[in-house]
Parts: sequence; structure tokens; C-alpha cells
Amino acid sequence: MKDARAAIRYAKAILNLAKDSKEESAVNDDMLFIATTISENKTFEVMLNSPIVKSSDKIKVLKALFDGKVNNITLGLFHLLQDNKRIVMLYSIAKQYAVIYDFEKHLQVAKVTTAVPLSKEIEKEVLAKIISLTGDKANLENEINPAILGGFILRVGDVQYDASISNYLNELKKEFDNSHYIPKI
Repeated sequence: MKDARAAIRYAKAILNLAKDSKEESAVNDDMLFIATTISENKTFEVMLNSPIVKSSDKIKVLKALFDGKVNNITLGLFHLLQDNKRIVMLYSIAKQYAVIYDFEKHLQVAKVTTAVPLSKEIEKEVLAKIISLTGDKANLENEINPAILGGFILRVGDVQYDASISNYLNELKKEFDNSHYIPKI
């Protein structure tokens, strides 16, 4: 819990610094890139979290991976974390930055679960519908789950709309199970 609060404080501080430089959007892209890189590469994550690997070696790896690809503010964060012996918090800080940034920009994450990937055309329609319903923009994440058979499940914030065929079949099954109709012979 202590690390989570510290990650939020670092994320807020970096966001404020980025705002002063009018670089908050670029730094947000960096944070998303860093979080994705760490989550997709378990060896890299283990190295960052290892107490055996020296922080100077961790910084060398971070520079090799991200130098030239991220903003100077983000590179400064690496050195700040090294100085404070908190490089292990990089992933948490990156995730928290993205959350705070989205909140301040009134961006929501909308998760759409479908049986097949969404086309760009359908994505645009879904985003337009989300804006009309909530009044806020959203980043769309498409999760593929063939078990829903067809249709979609849309989740925006804490609201979920299930228009999947599997849900429809389950509701139909419940209706039949709850039916007390006994035909007369």
C-alpha cells in the first residue's frame, strides 16, 4: 500500500512537470510505452525488480531501451528513481500516470469484448456511441473472446452492457428453468 501511494505521488509530480513544459501528452505516450514494454517482457520486469542487479545497471538497460524513444522528462524520471532507490516502482508509476492523465483529460477506458476483432469502422461507431452516452471521450480496448459466440460486451467505467449471444442464450435458459408451465395432456 505504501508503494502505491508513492507511485501516485511520483505520477502526479511527473504530470505537473510535464504540464509546465506542455509535454503531458508525450509523457503519457511514454508511460504507456513503458508499461506495455514491462508487462510484455517478464525478464525485463524481473531485472527491474531484482535487488541483486545494481541500480546503475538498471539505468543502463533503461537508457539502452528507451533513449531516443521517450521524452527528456521520462528520462529524468529514471534518474530520479535511481537516486531515490525506487526503480522497482517504474511500472506502477507509469500505470498511475496514465490513469491520472486520462482522468484529467476526461478520457475513459472502454473495454469491448467480441468474438472476433472489431473493424476500424465499427470501432469509430462504438467510440461515437460512448461519447453520446457519457459525454466523455474513451480509449477503446478490444478483447477477443470466442466464448461469447457473437454480439459484444461493452464496459465503460463501472457500467456494463452485455449484448452477447451467450448472454442471450443464458437468459433464455433461465426463463425456461423458471417457467412453471406444465402442459396438460
